[in-house]
Amino acid sequence: MSGIYIHIPFCKQACHYCDFHFSTQLEKKEVMVNAIGKELVMRKSEVEDEVETIYFGGGTPSVLSIEEIQQLIQSVYDNYKVIDHPEITLEANPDDLVSSRAQSKDLFLDYKKSGINRLSIGIQSFFDEDLKLMNRAHNAGEAEKCIQEATKHFDNITIDLIYGIPGMDNERWKRNIQKALDFGLPHISSYALTVEPRTALKKFIKKGVVPDVDDEQAQEQFHILVEMLEAQGFVNYEISNFGKPGFFSKNNTAYWQGKHYLGVGPSAHSFDGKHRSWNIRNNPTYIKKISEGVLPMEIETLSKTDRYNEYVMTGLRTVWGVDLDKIASDFGPNYLDYLNQQSKKYMESHLLFLEEGKLLVTKQGKFLADGIASDLFFVD
Repeated sequence: MSGIYIHIPFCKQACHYCDFHFSTQLEKKEVMVNAIGKELVMRKSEVEDEVETIYFGGGTPSVLSIEEIQQLIQSVYDNYKVIDHPEITLEANPDDLVSSRAQSKDLFLDYKKSGINRLSIGIQSFFDEDLKLMNRAHNAGEAEKCIQEATKHFDNITIDLIYGIPGMDNERWKRNIQKALDFGLPHISSYALTVEPRTALKKFIKKGVVPDVDDEQAQEQFHILVEMLEAQGFVNYEISNFGKPGFFSKNNTAYWQGKHYLGVGPSAHSFDGKHRSWNIRNNPTYIKKISEGVLPMEIETLSKTDRYNEYVMTGLRTVWGVDLDKIASDFGPNYLDYLNQQSKKYMESHLLFLEEGKLLVTKQGKFLADGIASDLFFVD
């Protein structure tokens, strides 16, 4: 099975912390959608398996009209083998879901008719002080209102929440989580605020306008998150993702389990098991190249060591862990011996443990999983 990721590189305004590829020049939206549709046609020979997930990410896919969304979904069905009832996810911002346009046009019903069956809503926080610091386009009232409306039409909804925000103490973080729980949502994705280069947040911190991120507080808030959500029956199936049984993201799970996926649109990445490719991060150049029949991408052939390191990184972040039998069969005894040797100190310090031949992080080790994984990487 394969997945298709469609990157929509537009946002109404720039969030201070975001380093994803996007443009606020929405007048190019129609020509971009046509170019993405053409890329889907150009690359159909790359996907031989059936498609089980279609994911609209960005950027802000909810800036698209329902006609533009339908156009891209239809292009997938016209050019690829798609399973019955695929998971089709749309990332959406609260302000788009409660706008006058959305209310006047029965937007949620239109989404369902188009085939979308999962919404990923970028709440980030239910408090205005946090949203203003991040320069989000919505306010706290819209955050709550959009979920109230969405849950009338969709069962499969996830929201994003950010912790470690400067000025957000543990009590406000608990209230954020509780508000999400009160809506009865089946899935929550939550990420630590990170300060990326070339973002407004980085500049503000450097100038002293905003205090720096407190890593210790972020770690405390991560443990609060795990405790509160697991107490309500959520499974922390990947470090940043919590789902009720039956509501894990099929799209993201495929990434973590090494399944193949095709990414279309500027900056989108693809993976076929042996190669990783990525499109150029420039909207005008992407559109021009596609119009000329040229795929504007770079391709990297992954070595055995690359594939081992990626498997360790993704495996340690999930409840499925790193399968030692898979390490032995796919990569050989040298890699297995190396992994066993490198992981000893983390097992002794109770950050890793073995269970049924799987190497997993402990609760104490979850927040440190990426750092632990990097120490387990094989270096040629």
